[in-house]
Formats: sequence, structure tokens, C-alpha cells
Amino acid sequence: MASPTYTQRAVVLRRTKLGESDLILTLLADDGSESRVVAKGARKPKSSFAARTEPFCVVDLLCARGRSLDILKEARLVAAHDALRTNLEAASAAAPMAELVGRVAQRDLENPRLFQATARALEVMDGADDAHRLAVASAHLVKTLAFAGLRPSLEVCVGCGAPIDLREGERLPFSAIEGGVVCEACRTAFETELVEASTLCWAQWFLATPFDAIAAGPADLTASFAVLHLVQSLVRAHVGSPLKSLEFLFTSGFF
Repeated sequence: MASPTYTQRAVVLRRTKLGESDLILTLLADDGSESRVVAKGARKPKSSFAARTEPFCVVDLLCARGRSLDILKEARLVAAHDALRTNLEAASAAAPMAELVGRVAQRDLENPRLFQATARALEVMDGADDAHRLAVASAHLVKTLAFAGLRPSLEVCVGCGAPIDLREGERLPFSAIEGGVVCEACRTAFETELVEASTLCWAQWFLATPFDAIAAGPADLTASFAVLHLVQSLVRAHVGSPLKSLEFLFTSGFF
């Protein structure tokens, strides 16, 4: 009896070798959940799956139900995003996006905005220069945390709820464990680090601004890296371990 089949649109997040010629694909499905399928023979030179299942690709898939992992039967390329793989700077900017999504997305837990934001960010990054790609990636990571229920508090104290004045040039206490900025009155109650007010302003702008506007707006590499370090602190505190791709980005010297 043939196994039941289903279709899905997905972003390819990661490929893992299986046996001599197969791959396990980790996917972000269009409902925002994570799924994993086996692409049999995908590592063979003449496999039709090879070019259609690269990381960052958006694909339409036909899959068959399996005992432990489902089996990929057909794959149609929707968006290749070749520019994000053939350029080292672009790949290093996009990699943390795929890694974080793969960490927060869960099997059978729908979160459509996670897919929509990821697909749109990849599309915008295709036509952007390297500086704007890094800005879009920074925005995607902040938005991903928000969609995963980890939205940082950037303008209100996480302790008492008091509004925080983000004045240029100031350094403000920020608690990654508590998930946001802390006022002076609450500072002694939390473990904090000092963060530039400008970094919190950039993070707030990234959080609230569409990707198109970010790609058309100012691209400050220093600001983007500062926001990425803030994201890494939040990931370390709430997701369990830092993003390896971000650590590589910080030390690569590409930007």
C-alpha cells in the first residue's frame, strides 16, 4: 500500500548527510513549524534534488509519510536565493537567520509569521548590498525572537514597567535574562550589562520596520553588529546556547 502524501512550501534551513548519498533536510514549513524529510540520493551528481534543496531555497515539496522521517518525492524551486550562497559576506549574514529559526521553530507548532518574515527577508537580501544585508539580517533576528515569544523590552523597564528615556550617548543597564532594559531603581535586583542607548534605538527600529524600508534606509555596520551582539546575549539566555554562525560572523572580518 502506497504511503499517504502531502504538499508543503518551505524554506530549507539545513542539510545533514545521511548514509552514502542521502540528505536530511531541516525545513521551515509555510505554517511556521519545523519539519524534517529525507531526500534520497540528493548527494548524487545527477540528482534532481541537489540544486533544489540548498540552504535558503524556498521550495514546493511533495512528501510521503514515513515511519520516523518523511520522504521527499518531488521538489519545485520557488526562489533559489543563489546570491546568498555564492557571496561569502551574504552567506555569513543569512546563516544566523536560518540557525535561529531552526532553534525556535517547533514541530507541529504553527507560527505563520515566522515563515513569512524569513521568506521576505531572504527575498529582500537578494537585491541588497552587503551592508544592507547585515541590517536586514539583524532585523530578522530581532523579529524572530519576538515571534517566538521572546520580544525584548527596549523602552520600558522589565522590572517595574517605567518608561526608559533612550537619550543619545547614554549607556543603560540591560538584563538579557529578564529580557530587556532596566531602570536605575531596579538595577540592583537584576544581573545587567551596560548597552548603548543607540543600540536599543536601532533594535527598536529593526523590530518595527518592514524589511523593504530597512533595505532602503541607512546601513550602519557598527549599529548592526551592536544589535547582533544584543541578540546573541538574548539567545544565550533564553534559547540555551549562542548561535555558532553569529560567533563566526563576529570573528570573520568580512564586514
